[in-house]
Amino acid sequence: MFQSFETTSDPSAGPGRLARLRDHLRGEGLAGFLVPRADVHQGEYVAARDERLQWLTGFTGSAGFAVVLPEVAGVFIDGRYRVQVKHQVDLAAYTPVPWPEVKPGPWIAEHLAEGVVGFDPWLHTADEVARLEDALKGSHVTLKAVANAVDAVWPDQPAPPAGAAFPHPVTLAGESSEAKRARLAEGLRKAGQDAAVITLPDSLCWLLNLRGADVPRNPILHGFAILRSDGTVDAFIAAEKLGDAARAALDAGVRLHGVEAFEPALEALSGSVRIDRATAPLAVSRIVEAAGGTVVWGDDPCRLPKAAKNAAEVQGMREAHLRDGAAVVEFLCWLDSAAPKGGLTEIDVVTALEGYRRATNVLHDISFDTICGAGPNGAIMHYRVTQETNRPVRMDELLLVDSGAQYADGTTDITRTVAIGDPGEEARDCYTRVLQGLIAISRARWPRGIAGRDLDALARFHLWVAGQDFDHGTGHGVGAFLSVHEGPQRISRISEVPLEPGMILSNEPGYYREGAFGIRLENLIVVQEAPKLGDNRDQLCFETLTFAPFDRRLIRADRLSPDERDWLDAYHAGVVARLSARLSDAARDWLAAACAPL
Repeated sequence: MFQSFETTSDPSAGPGRLARLRDHLRGEGLAGFLVPRADVHQGEYVAARDERLQWLTGFTGSAGFAVVLPEVAGVFIDGRYRVQVKHQVDLAAYTPVPWPEVKPGPWIAEHLAEGVVGFDPWLHTADEVARLEDALKGSHVTLKAVANAVDAVWPDQPAPPAGAAFPHPVTLAGESSEAKRARLAEGLRKAGQDAAVITLPDSLCWLLNLRGADVPRNPILHGFAILRSDGTVDAFIAAEKLGDAARAALDAGVRLHGVEAFEPALEALSGSVRIDRATAPLAVSRIVEAAGGTVVWGDDPCRLPKAAKNAAEVQGMREAHLRDGAAVVEFLCWLDSAAPKGGLTEIDVVTALEGYRRATNVLHDISFDTICGAGPNGAIMHYRVTQETNRPVRMDELLLVDSGAQYADGTTDITRTVAIGDPGEEARDCYTRVLQGLIAISRARWPRGIAGRDLDALARFHLWVAGQDFDHGTGHGVGAFLSVHEGPQRISRISEVPLEPGMILSNEPGYYREGAFGIRLENLIVVQEAPKLGDNRDQLCFETLTFAPFDRRLIRADRLSPDERDWLDAYHAGVVARLSARLSDAARDWLAAACAPL
């Protein structure tokens, strides 16, 4: 459970591994190969066996891909990782490529006059491949589905994960698996569909009310499922993962099979088969079509119902956040006392915070490796401290701590940026703008049908007018004792999914100055029906789930509007009211001062 601080990236190994891969490609008659950070389930989080991008390049980010060609190997990364990638790959062997500004299709056509580029059809969706093929039309480059070329040159590739599955009780899930399947099956029947193929691990876990241990930090179970229109399901899960308790929790409508039976089951499908072209591996639809089945493109039937949490799940998340908020306050109280004395490092901070969460005695795991960036390390958005990068926590700097926890009743994710000493007026100005963005999202009301893209600008307005911005989305979806990053809901300029009651998202604007400091503030919020006002229009709003103070020492109160001040004072009063009884005497006294009205 404890976070490891060992270095997982080795830039020096990249050139040799790249040379072996190119030798293999030449032997297969291929001019290139696509290396995504993906597994056969297309989830964001992958097991050690599937860390092909990291093994090949050294890059450890949670998103990105490589395109290996004879003369150049591009590592495509978004704005979160543009600082990090320069430290993790051998820049003589690999070329960082800003993505999505630069699309892979035109980039390949520019760097490869002609040839065949291979890809593993189990690691790419139909959408991905179709976009790439469209972009390559008119060129002399073609794509070809092949066996995975990285696997062929990775001599000590880890074994597939085999974490034990365990039941997620109905008292926390709020609905039985049988009821969920009946509800989804009715949708299939209305659409004239005979079955739906489910490949996302969090969808499988949600549908069956199971949890697992197949990837770090997220309690998900690897496997596949075929949901039938009669409400029964065929689940394809390695038998060694299913102990007596997990099997006993499944009803008679769940037929269990080994993973090796999945492809034959796809070949046996007939009639209309629903497949999500944005999340299912391309191989799935190709197998169904080759066997004579009719593929109907449609959303994974679990994704929206899973995202719109029911009353039991929302209540569980509330309780998890109060428990976690108390642990965070104990940590902030300790940090405020310990940091000025000197001697602390980023690793000390991470270890202390995990200790306070473990002291709850109900911590299942942290929900991701804690991001703790002191001074300039805070500008690396997804920085992960190692023994080699461990930096002292110094006076007159900012410290950014982004962390979370997995409890049986909920998943948390919180970021606070704090002052160590006096970081200066510029840092306070930037912090205040970021806080104003968080407050704007927290206070938002909007008509039903609005998507996350329509709210994203609220978090950026005060930064924009100062000529500043941040290169990540404002918020991601969050699961209930599932993945800390959950789709399809987001607060992002590219998100078109309408927000619905029960959806839980992060609210995390930021500002990053490379080589100087980073600022991010994050609460989790849940969509709810808005109280009627004015014309009694049907509107939605957010309820804040996360309770922990913002650093008053960094707030320029004179820059806040009266409404912003009122919101912040009310929020801090709520923190005191909800958490005081859960705290030690020292932390309770500290919290009262930290949450005093502006």
